[in-house]
Amino acid sequence: MKKLIALLLSLALCLGCVGALADGYEGVKLGVILLHDEDSTYDLNFIKGVEEAKELLGLSDEQVIVKRNIPESNECYEAALDLVDEGCNIIFADSFGHESFMLQAAKERPEVEFCHATGTMAHTEGLANFHNAFAAIYEGRYLAGIAAGMKLNEIKAAGKLKGEKPLMGYVGAFTYAEVVSGYTSFYLGAKSVCPDVIMKVQFTGSWYDEKEEKAAAEALIAAGCDLISQHADSMGAPTACENAGIPDVSYNGSTIESCPNTFIVSSRINWAPYFEYIVKQKAAGEAIDVDWTGTIATGSVVLTDVNTAVAAEGTVEAIEAAKAEFEAGTRKVFDTATEGFITKDGAALTSYMADVNTDEAFTPDTEVVADGFFHESEFRSAPYFDVQIDGIELLNTMF
Repeated sequence: MKKLIALLLSLALCLGCVGALADGYEGVKLGVILLHDEDSTYDLNFIKGVEEAKELLGLSDEQVIVKRNIPESNECYEAALDLVDEGCNIIFADSFGHESFMLQAAKERPEVEFCHATGTMAHTEGLANFHNAFAAIYEGRYLAGIAAGMKLNEIKAAGKLKGEKPLMGYVGAFTYAEVVSGYTSFYLGAKSVCPDVIMKVQFTGSWYDEKEEKAAAEALIAAGCDLISQHADSMGAPTACENAGIPDVSYNGSTIESCPNTFIVSSRINWAPYFEYIVKQKAAGEAIDVDWTGTIATGSVVLTDVNTAVAAEGTVEAIEAAKAEFEAGTRKVFDTATEGFITKDGAALTSYMADVNTDEAFTPDTEVVADGFFHESEFRSAPYFDVQIDGIELLNTMF
């Protein structure tokens, strides 16, 4: 009987703790605007982040509203105001093209916090209730690039390269700095272990177009690429790789179930820490950062498990070693100090004025090379690395 009483008391205390946690956030209601739905790996990643934060904070179903398939148009503004009418006092949108419509809503409803992923305007607009967020995903892409470079070394050692040099293909959505920063960091990660690697990039002009992404990957494979990666949101490129038997490094989640013979690893942003952060700040009546950048240390930049059935031997260890160096600050993705690591038109990158305070003319305004590296995502959360470095060929730039 004593044991039963003790067990019941313990259970009651635990339930009380959960209740107390939930009660601490009872005045918060979160609204989330998604460009697509669960079929998009990009949007699914945000959904997973919301659900994880919801569970960790003990939020009820009524405290979280998710609106799916909201285009980058005035529908975003209308969706934001609908969420305000439904009682949301924090509203988050996940796509670059949502920003101007979120900003419009923020100006009209100053009592509500508006948070936006991948945007560039919060630090120049000066609104107390408008915020941008991103993560140092370039570090994750670099780590994934190490896995790619080691696979290329394995293919080269086996005498199975399609050409004279290891060649990677990359499916990109647009020529935005976010994409340029991503494919460049992936390339540099590969180059750190496979010095003679080169890369071709094919753009699609869409964040999510399975047909075009698959066609782009197929074109890169036909052009002689030994491995493919992507910054696009569908299963198009991974599927093309699986069909052709070409190693693949995906994005925003593992594709091992659909592509067991070609998937190596995937990097992604874990958005749960940011959702936790904004809910806690709102509940405490504290300000939300104008620009918030998640890191490996905050749990915001993560990799899936390496598919050891496809990856080269030693890949896991190489990634962990580089990750430790990032955490210690002894390795930088955009390393301009190491001779020959980053060059443009054959010259070392010793200075660069980036477009940080974006205006209509995209005027370069901030020196970002110092102390031997390019300081990505330090002057604002969204990437601004848009340098076209040697070793990477752009096959089309119309987007």
